[in-house]
Amino acid sequence: MSKDLRIIFMGTPDFAVASLDILVQNGFNIVGVITAPDKPAGRGLQLQESAVKQYAVSKGLHVLQPEKLKNPDFIAALTALKADLQVVVAFRMLPEMVWNMPPEGTINVHASLLPNYRGAAPINWAIINGEKESGVTTFKLQHEIDTGDILFSDKVAIREDETAGELHDALMHTGATLLLKTVQAIAAGNATGTPQANIPAAEIKHAPKIFKETCQINWQQPLDNIYNHVRGLSPYPAAWTTFQGKNLKIYKAHKEHTIPSKAPGDFDTDQKTYVKIAAPDGYLYLDEIQLEGKKKMDIEAFLRGYRFSS
Repeated sequence: MSKDLRIIFMGTPDFAVASLDILVQNGFNIVGVITAPDKPAGRGLQLQESAVKQYAVSKGLHVLQPEKLKNPDFIAALTALKADLQVVVAFRMLPEMVWNMPPEGTINVHASLLPNYRGAAPINWAIINGEKESGVTTFKLQHEIDTGDILFSDKVAIREDETAGELHDALMHTGATLLLKTVQAIAAGNATGTPQANIPAAEIKHAPKIFKETCQINWQQPLDNIYNHVRGLSPYPAAWTTFQGKNLKIYKAHKEHTIPSKAPGDFDTDQKTYVKIAAPDGYLYLDEIQLEGKKKMDIEAFLRGYRFSS
């Protein structure tokens, strides 16, 4: 197997670091790392480096941080690296002049079993929709987003109580292992792409970007749907509802199927140990929450300091 393959890695968040690390640890020649520009963050608005940049700098890798991917200076710098292959993990959409540049093309690690859950938030939507399994797919980039020929995929079971954050961590490591297998196959000349299944668009499950409105809980939904909604948005950006006139984020909860004595969306509490909110077919018990203007806390800590309005 040739370790002389010249690889450019493109990624930004924690999810991508495990994939970059496994290539470095296995001796692949990473000639450049492309990541997002530093951004102001926190109360002091200090410039924050991406997780991928922090890792790349710690390993002495060459880093580029273009504002715009069509910038002539960036294209020239990219061309000068003479990459054989580009690897994309949790990065932005690439223009064709970028993804079509290297002779071996550009491969992507996507956190779903394609062709389902194409889009920006595959981990969240798999749980929101109550899926029992997810996975990762490596594929070659082409024009339409997340539609290229599949190289390899690997399934991961989703637990009944698993949150998006927990599934994220599982898929991060599974994805890194799958990427290593993929790059090894490409280096050995053994990677044959398979076109994605020709499923009608109406039958494909999608994973669009999540907005604040997406996160609001609809208490008219069945209890299982509400519970999956909370799991699928935890810990970020978090499902929310209004509670006595303030926004309330719900990070963890459990459910009780019963015939509720309250109308959907109404709450019940002993003001000491529990708060439960009614759905049409039961109650959602709140376990970890954050009331507007307060810190995240478990429900008993919340109730010790909260005064209910009458």
